[in-house]
Order: sequence, then structure tokens, then C-alpha cells
Amino acid sequence: MANFIVIYTTFAHRRHAKALAKKLLKEKLIACANIFKIDSLYTWKDKLEEVREYGVFLKTRADLYPQIEMEIKNSHPYELPCIISWEIGKGSAEFLDWIIENVKP
Repeated sequence: MANFIVIYTTFAHRRHAKALAKKLLKEKLIACANIFKIDSLYTWKDKLEEVREYGVFLKTRADLYPQIEMEIKNSHPYELPCIISWEIGKGSAEFLDWIIENVKP
């Protein structure tokens, strides 16, 4: 059975988030993406930042992570983009099967 993950990243602009999601979907690296507005607070270069961003959840198989990370880094406008992932410990068998059917073998 495949191991599944959710990859999380952020973008300043919705259009960049959607462009990445569409590219990853076309390349069959992800089964789906969720894009949502967030308020982000963080320290960058010794300055407190408070900005509106778009968070993105990408659902896929764990073995595809290296390719997806590379795609995010290659297309991301940030100097240091957030790219993190966590395993999907449990999920409905039907949904996990759907992920398998919609990403490349």
C-alpha cells in the first residue's frame, strides 16, 4: 500500500498558488489541492512580518515528495518558501484509492 502525504506551502498571490496546483495536477504529481486565505505572522530578516497569504494543501503519495518539492522551489517567488509535509496516518480507503488513481504510477 502506498504511503500518503499532505504537502503544505504558501504564496503571496492566489494566481501563483493556482498556477502551481494546475501544473502539479497536469503532471499527475498530486491528486488535488486546496487553496485558502490565511493571515501569516513571522520573523524575516529580524523584522516582524504580518501579511495576507494563500495556504495550499497538496495531497499525494509520499514517494512523489522530492519531485513536488523541486517543482515548488523552481516556480516559487519567495526566497525561502514554506515547504513541509506530514503523513496521512488514516483516511477512507475510497479516498486513498482515488489519490492512487489520479497520480502517476
